[in-house]
Amino acid sequence: MSKVTPTKELTIALGGFTAISFLTLSSIATDEENSNLINDSLLDPGHVAWLTTSAALVLLMTPGLAFFYGGMVHNKNTLSTMMQSFISIASVSILWIFFLFSLCFGDSLGGIIGNPNTYSFMKNVSGIPNDSFAPGVPFLLYAFFQLKFALITPALITGSFSERVYFSSWGWVIMIWTALVYAPVAHWVWHPAGFLRGWGTIDFAGGTVVHLTAGVGGLAGALYLGKGEGSYNPSQGNIGYILLGTGLLWFGWFGFNAGSALSASSLAVLSALNTHLAASSAMITWVWLDYVLAKKPSVSGACIASVIGLVGVTPAAGFVNVGAAMLIGSITVLACRLSMHLLHGKFDDRLEVFCCHGVGGATGQILTGLFATTSVNSFGFDGAFYGNPQLLGKHIVAVLLVGVYSYVMTTIVFWTVDKFWGMSVPLDQQKVGLDIFLHGESHSLGHFNQALEMVGSSPNAQASS
Repeated sequence: MSKVTPTKELTIALGGFTAISFLTLSSIATDEENSNLINDSLLDPGHVAWLTTSAALVLLMTPGLAFFYGGMVHNKNTLSTMMQSFISIASVSILWIFFLFSLCFGDSLGGIIGNPNTYSFMKNVSGIPNDSFAPGVPFLLYAFFQLKFALITPALITGSFSERVYFSSWGWVIMIWTALVYAPVAHWVWHPAGFLRGWGTIDFAGGTVVHLTAGVGGLAGALYLGKGEGSYNPSQGNIGYILLGTGLLWFGWFGFNAGSALSASSLAVLSALNTHLAASSAMITWVWLDYVLAKKPSVSGACIASVIGLVGVTPAAGFVNVGAAMLIGSITVLACRLSMHLLHGKFDDRLEVFCCHGVGGATGQILTGLFATTSVNSFGFDGAFYGNPQLLGKHIVAVLLVGVYSYVMTTIVFWTVDKFWGMSVPLDQQKVGLDIFLHGESHSLGHFNQALEMVGSSPNAQASS
């Protein structure tokens, strides 16, 4: 495969800048048209305030993820790993305005995908509510809120191939994958005319749309790229970063789940409580297992467990009662821990994204089909536990369908990017660390000096410089 050279990266950057400048100028007329479409009398101030706050909370999750993943990798790859999350914020945000929002929520083309022209450049997206999506809030705010889900989803994948891919190649994966995987699945599940929603499945905040697509996508990426240099070892990372990332994720997740009520309401409050209880029960379950199996509670393990609990309750948060939410947290963490044990060493999913988000998202979605109740949310359905096994069956089918689609499409995306730009950083460069080779920086002065010594003896380093 061809290696990405500095000249090629500069060409890509200049081309991207030119394209963005042209498209931005093309959108100015649309902004002027929408600026006149504001009618505050149609808005509910409480809903607007809560959804705006929720959007900010969800944005915080991606920096939280950066610290969470950055603390798990070797110190020599901390910055490069964190930057993979941060660049997702910027790149997906730009594409969201141009066409991604339209692909997700534009006029439905057969329940499969949105018409890319419906809301391109935010055309027809204004301060007036669109009651088909979120009554009482500006449609522009709904688009802003949904953007935050779209930008964290590809960032989740990065944990599966941490420490071994080119930064510029990852940028191409973000753009292509979000358009070909995230956008269609979001349309299937959340658009009023999406075929999975019309079939009768429910996903409150992204068990399939976010976590299953990212988890299975991570599996596909890890299998395609093969084994990289080294392995996950918490002692070589920064457990303090893991704790900080967990706290930011936990805090931001209230916007993720409770914000998905799309209103300042009792449903939002229940969703927030369910979110917190699921994370808490998952952590307690993991710590208890640590005491039984290893006699010592792992700090990093407890952090991972709380995130797994948050993943598991995501599709269920607004459809189940508090008892079910706690059960979902505990059951999901048991399923994920078992999968980690069974799959350990089988392939190099560096930060076990598939086990945490793929298995966790699938488990949460299936358990939603078991424990959902209309006594909590009349816009949902009763699950199997309340006499409706059809919902459970539909959720199992939806999990399989989304999982297969995500795996196949992600493999195609990785193959395509690898063919044209190259994906894997050579092993000798991986040994020195991606922070130095890809970014010329290090968060540790000691490692920076050590890496410079190693660079001098690296043939590839001399060639690339």
